[in-house]
Amino acid sequence: MSLEISTKSTYNDDLNWRYATKKFNAEKEISQEDLNILLESIQLTASSYGLQPYEVIVVKDQATREKLKEVAWNQTQITDASYLLVFANLKSVTENYVNTYLDNIAETRNLSREDLKGMEDMIKNTTLKLPAESQNAWASKQAYIALGNLLSAAANLKIDTCPMEGFDAEKFDEILGLKDRNLTTAVIAPIGYRSEDDQYQHLAKVRKSKSDLIEVI
Repeated sequence: MSLEISTKSTYNDDLNWRYATKKFNAEKEISQEDLNILLESIQLTASSYGLQPYEVIVVKDQATREKLKEVAWNQTQITDASYLLVFANLKSVTENYVNTYLDNIAETRNLSREDLKGMEDMIKNTTLKLPAESQNAWASKQAYIALGNLLSAAANLKIDTCPMEGFDAEKFDEILGLKDRNLTTAVIAPIGYRSEDDQYQHLAKVRKSKSDLIEVI
């Protein structure tokens, strides 16, 4: 099997274009139309069982972002980008959460809850029986899948992003009022447009070689 990259792939061209933007142009705004596309890409992201055990907080308010910046080592991306997206995962998956999800399936697909009994048993006998710490870790992984989809969709629109883990999650939760909502901050992503002064955009992309990364058996 050949591991050569197709020269026809505009998708991979988009991925080559993107980088973790260190300096955003604070004067250039994302249009509402493009923001809606990015948020829909998150909404359409695959997740285990389709449960989507996370929420996304879109932070535009500058005063709030200044507070968040202070607990994120004063990284300027947080305040200079058009928006800050905060991916917050469920700390625990409750039976009520699963029931609400199953009700949504039944309504959307015109099914009865009895039709979903097998799926209900499978979800509840796996997810709900995990220890709380494992539920939190599992939900966080699902949020990261959504983050990946956002990065690709943004690159397709030539919108810059910077996935970030350098922040105090507990302080983020406090500022955003997540503590009483069974949510905790997993990862954040400022979105906007790169500054011409950001020298990182000119650096060659460094990745493992395909032979070191991919094994075909």
